[in-house]
Amino acid sequence: MTKHKVRKAVGYTVLNLVFICLCFLGLIPILYALSLSLSSGGGALSSEITFLPGNPTLDNFKAIITEEPFLIWLKNSVILSVGTMVIAMGVSVEAAYAFSRFRFPGRGGVLKLLLLLNAFPQILSMFALFRLFKEMGLLNRHLGLILIYAGSMCIFGIWNMKGYFDTIPLEIEEASKIDGAGNLKLLAAVILPLARPAIIVTSVMILIFVWNEYLFATTFMLSEGSYSLAGGLYQLQTGDYGRSWSMFSAAAILVSIPILIIFFFIQKYMVSGLTSGGVKG
Repeated sequence: MTKHKVRKAVGYTVLNLVFICLCFLGLIPILYALSLSLSSGGGALSSEITFLPGNPTLDNFKAIITEEPFLIWLKNSVILSVGTMVIAMGVSVEAAYAFSRFRFPGRGGVLKLLLLLNAFPQILSMFALFRLFKEMGLLNRHLGLILIYAGSMCIFGIWNMKGYFDTIPLEIEEASKIDGAGNLKLLAAVILPLARPAIIVTSVMILIFVWNEYLFATTFMLSEGSYSLAGGLYQLQTGDYGRSWSMFSAAAILVSIPILIIFFFIQKYMVSGLTSGGVKG
């Protein structure tokens, strides 16, 4: 083995060790939250930091499900996430394909304008949206929040999907058109199956964004029965269980489980979907 190969192997080993250490550091807050959720004590700051609770119990998880409207918050989050994902992806796929394949006046300007709009902080539009939704009767309704989420996530979906459509060879579409396929049939039967990794990854990222979104969820949803999980956790932390970090940690763990399950199912698409979507702008 040459000196160059030895140095390269040593470098990769050191790099892997650094990444492993960073992963362990990132796991420390998660392990501590899991330990708190299984403990019978109520304080997080008054006790010593430990990752193994002395008397592990599931009472905190049981209390969250039975004593708090956690299942209602879960239902609201599912409605908001799935509704936003369906609308945003339904618009993004067609728009991204049009931007990728057709050359029309203003195409570049529209793409840049969408990117510019996405760069503005969401909080700048909150007051205007609140007044508008109040006049339209959309406050405290799922539809209003879904429209806000879908409007903002469409921009992300268009840019990510466009980058993936750009990588699909035109020869495939030309061969399909020779066989008599129209634009809609071409998109449904040829392009969408080829773009499955990007569609899945983009959909899941939209889902995760809505699942964890806090600012608009707590501003436009005004009653306990309409809270999403993020808003419900905030109310839980400031309400009766404000000092019970064990209870709050149990709720946070329960909120994370659905996203973890989805991630493990689609992780094989993550690398190809994200990297291919960023090849071309």
